[in-house]
Amino acid sequence: MGPGWVGLGWVDARRGAGDTTNPMTSTPSADAGTTPAGVRAAVRDVPAYPFTPLDVPIKLDQNENPYDFPADLKAEALARMAARPWNRYPDLHADTLRERIAAFEDWEAAGVVVTPGSNVLIKLLTELGGIGQTVLTVNPTFSVYTLEAQLLGAELVQVPLNADFSLPVEALKAELAAREPGVLYITQPHAPTGHVDAEQDIRALIDAARGWIVVLDEAYYQYSAQDHRDLIRANPHCLSLRTFSKAWGLAGLRLGYALAHPELAGQLQKLVPAFNVSVLAQTALEVALENPAYVQQRVAEGLRERARVLEALAAHPTLEALPSQSNFFLLRSPDAGATYTHLLSRGIVVRRQDRLHLLEGCLRVAIGTPAENDALLAALAELA
Repeated sequence: MGPGWVGLGWVDARRGAGDTTNPMTSTPSADAGTTPAGVRAAVRDVPAYPFTPLDVPIKLDQNENPYDFPADLKAEALARMAARPWNRYPDLHADTLRERIAAFEDWEAAGVVVTPGSNVLIKLLTELGGIGQTVLTVNPTFSVYTLEAQLLGAELVQVPLNADFSLPVEALKAELAAREPGVLYITQPHAPTGHVDAEQDIRALIDAARGWIVVLDEAYYQYSAQDHRDLIRANPHCLSLRTFSKAWGLAGLRLGYALAHPELAGQLQKLVPAFNVSVLAQTALEVALENPAYVQQRVAEGLRERARVLEALAAHPTLEALPSQSNFFLLRSPDAGATYTHLLSRGIVVRRQDRLHLLEGCLRVAIGTPAENDALLAALAELA
């Protein structure tokens, strides 16, 4: 294995393995001399999404649920898939699944929009309200917000988080007042910090953003004991993004959805390609929605494990585990690169965040199974 290779993928030595530096600040990898002139400059100038998969036993780098879909439910889903015709198109707009999600969420079906992953919804929301307008968010933030804004030529405005990772409410309100309406992204719990903000601060931003599209990204809400559906109901310019990839443990199926007022959902639905959810994924999700108890059990275990891991690391002499209300946490190290490499040598992959604003020395670590967390703690104890 030659220099620069780790596991299955090539690591750019300038950036570091597992680095999540904002792709907008990286050097484009495309050769301008061979790119067709018809490709928009905004696309040419943005490098590909910076992720390298690594072949290691313990995977704590993508905030996944560490457990697969329960075997009995998977068998039921496969049986139903086999019984359905595969030669026919699925529902035009995942209509059956929208109804099932609406029933589960106590929401109007006309206000549900389903796509293959919430990242697709982020792209469509940028098309809906960002092109030729503003995408407003914080720094650091989920990189897909900034990536899509750059690719689609929106004006991207990022306001730095406060030092305690809380929302910079007054600074965001000033930007809302100074700019033409566009899309405002508020992530709760926040990624990559795991911070949760006071509801009064979120309400203040929603009130200040009349005329804007306000997106509450709630991908990890099950781990925070927060649920902002009432805010969405009370504010027709807002919507909630949710996913089956995290607490539901179905990242491989790629399903996300939005909850919104029917009018806003209808405008967003115009941008969703027809037949975008396969009958196979729809069938599996129907089985999951009929059996949500497994999600509650796994979230409960995740919360216990999060508390255990953070408590164990509180006494570490050189590492600091930061508080989190999600299924991951930030680990601050005197040398993030060395800590990352040490964990990798023990078969554990995490995600570097140390080049992001406010996150010097930080790694992002997902909560795994009890055995995986034991291995993590043992490996980190070697750094004492």
